Amino acid sequence: MKNLTVIAVLLSVLFASATMAQDVRSITLEEAVEIALENNIDVRLSKNAIDRSESEYRQNRADFMPNLNVSVGGNRQIGRQFDQATVTFDDFTTTNFNSSISTSVTIFDGFRNINELRSSRLGMESAEERYQRTREAIIFETAALFLDVLLSQELLEIERENLEAGRQQLEQVEAQVEVGMRPIVDQYSQESVVANNELSVIQSENALNLNKLRLARILQLDPLGEFDFVAPGIREEEMEVRDYNLREMIQMAMANRSDVRASELELRQSRHALSVSQGARLPQVSLSASLSSAYRDRQVDVDPDTGAPIQGTTMPFSDQFFDANINRGIGFNVSIPIFNRWQTRNQIQQRQIDFRNAELQLDDLRQEVFLELQQAYNDYTGYAQELEATERALIAAERAYETEQERYNVGSATLIELTNANNEFVRASSNRVQAMYRFAFQEKVLDFYLGRITEDVEIEGLTY
Repeated sequence: MKNLTVIAVLLSVLFASATMAQDVRSITLEEAVEIALENNIDVRLSKNAIDRSESEYRQNRADFMPNLNVSVGGNRQIGRQFDQATVTFDDFTTTNFNSSISTSVTIFDGFRNINELRSSRLGMESAEERYQRTREAIIFETAALFLDVLLSQELLEIERENLEAGRQQLEQVEAQVEVGMRPIVDQYSQESVVANNELSVIQSENALNLNKLRLARILQLDPLGEFDFVAPGIREEEMEVRDYNLREMIQMAMANRSDVRASELELRQSRHALSVSQGARLPQVSLSASLSSAYRDRQVDVDPDTGAPIQGTTMPFSDQFFDANINRGIGFNVSIPIFNRWQTRNQIQQRQIDFRNAELQLDDLRQEVFLELQQAYNDYTGYAQELEATERALIAAERAYETEQERYNVGSATLIELTNANNEFVRASSNRVQAMYRFAFQEKVLDFYLGRITEDVEIEGLTY
């Protein structure tokens, strides 16, 4: 019985482990971008802004059309009332029914409706440009965080390899100490090195977990879920240093970037908003028409020949509603603003301030684009130089470590010298990996600041 219990527990643990393994989701860079664009809150909010601006544009177009209103009503009065037929007051019940249809259209309102339509159209186009820039920003941020995860994985692998090499070195030192070839202090020193290597592995694992959480946050993934972000391979031979012209890049960014176009559209929109406020100073002209009829059960019938009322009779509903009680009307209205407690003047002043602010924001954005591109260009140039320098440093550090290892093995080098050479080799390996990832990603940084980043986030030098 006890054996069956043990077997059952083991089977349940194995099943749970298999289930957890099946729940691990592998995500590539392209899949991460797709998930981010689908789930990210900022992208969805930007899409809602487009829907809202489209609704406002449709409403402003409809404002040019005439309105149409239909009303139907009725009432019943019970009590003492004046009877026109007998010219006396009496107690009776009166039922009334009425209906009307009316329409009106604005002929002129100081061009406000035209400017509102143009303003809303520009607002809709601006919202679309903002939506596009938001998508670009999410693609860029997702790629950056994904690269952080990959870099953390590479650095963790370097630390693990270094730890394994340290443990093997410790075994060798222990064996040499045991036979009297090395002093005991070398063993203590190597044990300290291994402990520090273990600490470095733990710190690298924590950094990797933190970067995974950041990436899961932008992807709107379950923070408690298990995800495996698939690392592409690094192909150094495809890392080609390109020759960029900063002036041409700035011109390209000003023409391509969605946020610049959105700011330009918002400047034009604010100009039309100012014209709307200025139009309130002009007269407004509107045209209206109406048709109404009614039925009253106390309305007496009339003689068709003489037109005299026939006492004691009620005119039929059809005769009243479709003939006798029909009223038609047509009119126009001219409204001339004289004084409205300076509301128009204050609104114009506010729109003028909004217009000046839009000009300042556009100028500030253009300056920001220049600075961003200049910084990205300088970083690209620096990373290209780092790529070459770290390659030379890694080759030299590897040779130095191998040399010190051989010298230590024959007893002509101390453990401290070997440890220092190993530390330099690990540092050079880490610098090399970081330089390759930074250089590979820096072209995407340039694409983002140039306004030409797309969902195709293939990064030169990184391939699956």
